[in-house]
Amino acid sequence: MRFDLTLRRAVPTLAVAAAALLGSAPQAHATIVERVVAVVGERPILWTELLHRAVAERVQIRMQTHDPNVISVQEQELYKELLNRMIDDRLEEQQADKAHVGVSQEEIDRSIASIAAQAQAQQGRPVAVADVLAEVQRRGLTEQDFRDEIRRQVLEGKLIELRVRPRVRVTDQDARAAYQHWVQDLRDQQPMDVRVLALRIPPGSTKQQADARMALARDLAQRARSGEDFCRLVTEYSDDVSTRSTCGSHGAQPFAAFVPAIQEAVRATAPGSVSDPFPVQIGQDEAVVLVMPLGQAHVPAFDDVKNDMMQRALLEGLERARKQWLEDLRRNAYVDVRL
Repeated sequence: MRFDLTLRRAVPTLAVAAAALLGSAPQAHATIVERVVAVVGERPILWTELLHRAVAERVQIRMQTHDPNVISVQEQELYKELLNRMIDDRLEEQQADKAHVGVSQEEIDRSIASIAAQAQAQQGRPVAVADVLAEVQRRGLTEQDFRDEIRRQVLEGKLIELRVRPRVRVTDQDARAAYQHWVQDLRDQQPMDVRVLALRIPPGSTKQQADARMALARDLAQRARSGEDFCRLVTEYSDDVSTRSTCGSHGAQPFAAFVPAIQEAVRATAPGSVSDPFPVQIGQDEAVVLVMPLGQAHVPAFDDVKNDMMQRALLEGLERARKQWLEDLRRNAYVDVRL
């Protein structure tokens, strides 16, 4: 059984393949020397605490490469990232103590039950809390590690609501900006089929020869717009041999996978129409290209998704305000990083 084991944000240690954590990784016998890697206020963060938080990610790194130099570089980056996260956790705990904010076992239980309910809704089959905990253990984590991470998330959520949420006001302009970002993401990720007719410009061609290829491309565009079959034109003229039998198509691909020049032409061309010819550098070759997009992602109007965009803008605003709040806490607290 596989399902998302997160609440508001991803739990990095839950993303590691279980097989690597359940016996495929070699046993380590090195002696760990305790040391302080950071001090927040009067509380130290110990090397063993950092290693404990990093154990799953370290296994994942070793699954991806056996090069000791690469492992060393990636682990050092991992330690820096995790240590920063742990420092933020300590700062938030200090704020929670001052505000007398805590997290009860019942709240943790409810959060885990919520994860199970979300998984059940996504999978369309029963998912119990026991299934969530079994999945956690299958990924090599203890139940207590999981509950500790849930506690940190719930505590941060309470502090955001108390200290950060009052700083954020979302306007209609914010929602429209979020909408534009969302539309771009949608178009970049949505698979699209684009037919391409490419006229190669051989290396060493003179300007006159290149101009002749461009003139031919303009003529072909006009013929296609006048009703000639684009597929037949591709078969007869395209220098991309691999797509002559598929009407110039490499199949549906994410929009972001196309080269920028083709992306720009597709944006300016209605589905089923033929673009103006444009030059493209494809690897070591130059070509003049015509494109015919077959369809683009359906984009709902802003008014149809305004409430969702307001929520999206709110989340983005909260994240920016949270980072600023943590930066302010660091400036006003004693933080000594010794890693």
